[in-house]
Amino acid sequence: MISIIIPAFNEASCIGNTIRRIKEIADADHIREVIVVDGGSTDETLQIAARAGAKAVISPIKGRSAQMNYGASLATAEVLYFLHADTLPPEGFSHDILSAVAQGQHAGCFMLAFDHPHWFLQANCWFTRFDFNYFRFGDQSLFVAKDVFLGAGGFCERHIVMEDQEIIQRIRKLSPFTVIRKPVLTSSRKYLQNGIYRTQAIFFLIFFMYQLGFSQQKLVHTYRKLIRQDKV
Repeated sequence: MISIIIPAFNEASCIGNTIRRIKEIADADHIREVIVVDGGSTDETLQIAARAGAKAVISPIKGRSAQMNYGASLATAEVLYFLHADTLPPEGFSHDILSAVAQGQHAGCFMLAFDHPHWFLQANCWFTRFDFNYFRFGDQSLFVAKDVFLGAGGFCERHIVMEDQEIIQRIRKLSPFTVIRKPVLTSSRKYLQNGIYRTQAIFFLIFFMYQLGFSQQKLVHTYRKLIRQDKV
């Protein structure tokens, strides 16, 4: 079965819809629990998540990596599925995940689609079908067998940004990784609030800084300086 883990911070506007979508399209026999791990929201994220049927908890430490690790420590299923609060999984996602695991693909993600038709966003999504870390984004979600996740050591809590890229590199040393040819649907709000081309340029800058070995402190400083609305 699958434990779905959703890190959240001030996501009252979308968390209820995400949980309802999960319950509408997932096979009930596949989902053990939905765990929403809150990082200290000042809105009604926790209350909305609980009313929608999730196990809503507060993480001892704020930050996506720490929140996802805390959710994993509470999870009781054999497969973990990490999903962003503003991202909707595709039809049949639970069956696709368990089928991949049964075939020995103990970790993977989905392709990406944005909820906005801008050609540049759609072009970016096209590249997510390829199995290269350069095209891996956290919004694509991540499934991983719990024993593989634990063997990899979980998310690195020193990583405030690029945590998905970092853990996938370690997971690949323990298990085959697959990209399921269906897209999750994620919010384009950050692109629309900051400008589509400008936001992508900032993300490319941070990615290359990460590849060149810049510290997390420098990456976070750059992100907060350039992205006008963020949750980092």
